[in-house]
Amino acid sequence: IRWTKTAGSASDRFQDSSVFNETLRITNIQRHQGGRYYCKAENGLGSPAIKSIRVDVYYLDDPIVTVHQSIGEAKEQFYYERTVFLRCVANSNPPVRYSWRRGQEVLLQGSDKGVEIYEPFFTQGETKILKLKNLRPQDYANYSCIASVRNVCSIPDKMVSFRLSNKTASPSIKLLVDDPIVVNPGEAITLVCVTTGGEPGPSLTWVRSIGVLPEKTVLNGGTLTIPAITSEDAGTYSCIANNNVGNPAKKSTNIIVRALKKGRFWITPDPYHKDDNIQIGREVKISCQVEAVPSEELTFSWFKNGRPLRSSERMVITQTDPDVSPGTTNLDIIDLKFTDFGTYTCVASLKGGGISDISIDVNISSSTVPPNLTVPQEKSPLVTREGDTIELQCQVTGKPKPIILWSRADKDVAMPDGTMQTESYDGILRIVNVSREMTGTYRCQTSQYNGFNVKPREALVQLIVQWHKICSALCSASSSWAASGMCDCSPSAGQPLHASCRRKHSFLAFTHKCLVCLFMPLSPAMSILNEQNCIFVFLSLPCSSPPSTPAATNSCVLNTGHVRKIKKIYCKAYAPEFYYDTYNPLWQNRPRVYSYSLQWTQMNPDAVDRILAYRLGIRQAGQQRWWEQEITVNGNIQKGELITYNLTELIKPEAYEVRLTPITRFGEGDSTIRVINRQKPGPPPVNPHLREFHCGFEDGNICLFTQDDTDNFDWTKQSTATRDTKYTPNTGPNADRTGSKEGFYMYIETSRPRLEGEKARLVSPVFSVAPKNPYGATNTAYCFSFYYHMYGQHIGSLNVYLRLKGQTTIENPLWSSSGNKGQHWNQARVNINPPTSFQLIFEGIRGPGIEGDIAIDDVSIVEGECMKSDQPANNLRSGAVGTVVHIRLIPVVLLMSVLSHQR
Repeated sequence: IRWTKTAGSASDRFQDSSVFNETLRITNIQRHQGGRYYCKAENGLGSPAIKSIRVDVYYLDDPIVTVHQSIGEAKEQFYYERTVFLRCVANSNPPVRYSWRRGQEVLLQGSDKGVEIYEPFFTQGETKILKLKNLRPQDYANYSCIASVRNVCSIPDKMVSFRLSNKTASPSIKLLVDDPIVVNPGEAITLVCVTTGGEPGPSLTWVRSIGVLPEKTVLNGGTLTIPAITSEDAGTYSCIANNNVGNPAKKSTNIIVRALKKGRFWITPDPYHKDDNIQIGREVKISCQVEAVPSEELTFSWFKNGRPLRSSERMVITQTDPDVSPGTTNLDIIDLKFTDFGTYTCVASLKGGGISDISIDVNISSSTVPPNLTVPQEKSPLVTREGDTIELQCQVTGKPKPIILWSRADKDVAMPDGTMQTESYDGILRIVNVSREMTGTYRCQTSQYNGFNVKPREALVQLIVQWHKICSALCSASSSWAASGMCDCSPSAGQPLHASCRRKHSFLAFTHKCLVCLFMPLSPAMSILNEQNCIFVFLSLPCSSPPSTPAATNSCVLNTGHVRKIKKIYCKAYAPEFYYDTYNPLWQNRPRVYSYSLQWTQMNPDAVDRILAYRLGIRQAGQQRWWEQEITVNGNIQKGELITYNLTELIKPEAYEVRLTPITRFGEGDSTIRVINRQKPGPPPVNPHLREFHCGFEDGNICLFTQDDTDNFDWTKQSTATRDTKYTPNTGPNADRTGSKEGFYMYIETSRPRLEGEKARLVSPVFSVAPKNPYGATNTAYCFSFYYHMYGQHIGSLNVYLRLKGQTTIENPLWSSSGNKGQHWNQARVNINPPTSFQLIFEGIRGPGIEGDIAIDDVSIVEGECMKSDQPANNLRSGAVGTVVHIRLIPVVLLMSVLSHQR
């Protein structure tokens, strides 16, 4: 009997994937341990018996009230606008119910014309919005939000209050430090952050862009002190002020800790000759490289035999372009002479001082020769047992001896230390606690570092990891098994295994834990399924000769030569386990079909050969015929990994049987079958009607925007802090729309291999509109706004389209702009009047060159037309099509016009 919690992480699943016990006891249960638990019973006969139970963990966190405005939150004084939103949020299970009070007065929908209470259009989790329209004097009061789970499990209600006044304002702060701060290791650094505004008074916190604050950090209000700073403490530190009014204020500074490390050199022979050796009369170049922080303070000095060396016509000293090879200096010796032999030294130092110099010596002489690699004969193939420590060795000759790089040669996977390449200074790769997955071929090759910059020399070492308990016995029985490379067949492991079977033509079969005697006629193949789901296939295995002693008559002693052939051994893949916790049925805007998100985990994926694909079978309930297709699997499946596949074109309201079978290179594994239908667990939720939507692309799912499958390339989520240092200069934003280098935005990368005219399309989620006015002739109006950044000499075009429900092939142009708009963010606003649910599509088109990155940020949709007083002045300069564009569908207008004339 086995208990599992499908698709949970290791910590959620009682430190293992399963518990073998009839009773599962969870002490001090936490909210993340809720979900569906499965009890599975197996005895090897028929299909397993499975029952499940759902565990609900109830809780209620303290509610939080945040205050927002309908249009913009960038003004210093927060409440100049006339409309205010109070949002109440509390995490809970079951879903929380909210109620609002103003002072002692209970606020209900419709009880006050100046107050509106509603669920937001698009949020993560349960919330409740209190909207104060056309702010009045009596609206300046104390507001309370009460969160309740109806006393379930005796959980009491919780309340939070907020005092709204005409002084209420979002926070603002100031950093009393430079940016960046450049320091030497060991110094103490103090960062001071002070509030310059905000009501109620903001709280200040410090965060680090990558990782947590150093353990030695001392915090005192807005002051952060790091004593004895090290290079590991370097990075971007941000002060954040929050008072739950508007957006938190954030200011950042970058701490740079001076450092010099990783000094290396390489020798490049004359590139105009194919010979890798250094020769008199030819050119030779010595390169020296260090990692320096900050790189602009790095300086180099050259010496020959201890004496300063200056650049001349025959001794040319240069510094490599930092974009090509940062921190590198070169000494070119033109027309090498005998008198040029000697020791050359390059010294790297930082101008700021306080850091020890790095000195690198390179000897140029007649004995300086390129490297060569060999593998000792007894070191490949190398056979070891699982769990041992092993050393793979490559012998390197030459002067100087270069660094050796180790990598996997037989597959594109990481080395045992997790990196794709491992450096070795003596040619030895040491692996501790060898596992079966490490079996294979390893490549050792010379690097250019600390040696010659020539074509790498390389050699191969084969590693065989013995891991099955029956290997030695099989080796003693079959030389073909030894040749398979799966077992250690050295003499010490190949001693005869004396065991006997007491029936003629029987043989010893090996299962996971024991030897068993099986009767077998001559010639036919025999398969044995053992406890580990592994199959051994034996061919023609009678005793080879009669026993030599009468006492052993009709017995078969397994020894060398007795087992003639062992064809193969393989393990059947275990059955997948379907995941039932997810909200499976997918919404489609077609009335007669639906889609289904099928999810599963793989049982014991590491116990068998890699799963290459799944065979998916599907049939309507009650039908006989299965329709099958293969789902390809890329890479290795991890333990507990949740796999998803969407089934489409399912007919409502039919139910379907789904069969899933894993496939390895040895064949099919065990199958699992389940039933899916439209009714369970129910249709997807319908979004409330659209009131407001705001997206700054800060969350992991980018507000459920998706990439269009019909375009040429994708939009990319980016922040300046995480941007690649090799990004294309002179294009793209240097911060997000708010000025934060840590904030995210979406942009199109126009570097190669992108071509002119290629498109990237980003599609919004489906928005449901407010109900129509039954007495009016117009649809609800919305103000759609976003910020865009179009800087670079090769800027193409940015287009925005409106797609209505049921019109997937028709897209109405909303807005368009082309060309360079300068190094700043611009805002666009468009009035839209959609008659039904809709989507918005951002289309970026690549221009004629690589300096054409286009970015968008802070997309919002708010009920009501855009206010003319807030039209951005720079829209006319941007070349956008209008500042505020009204989009109405002409057929709808004409239809309403005809109806009015008939009336």
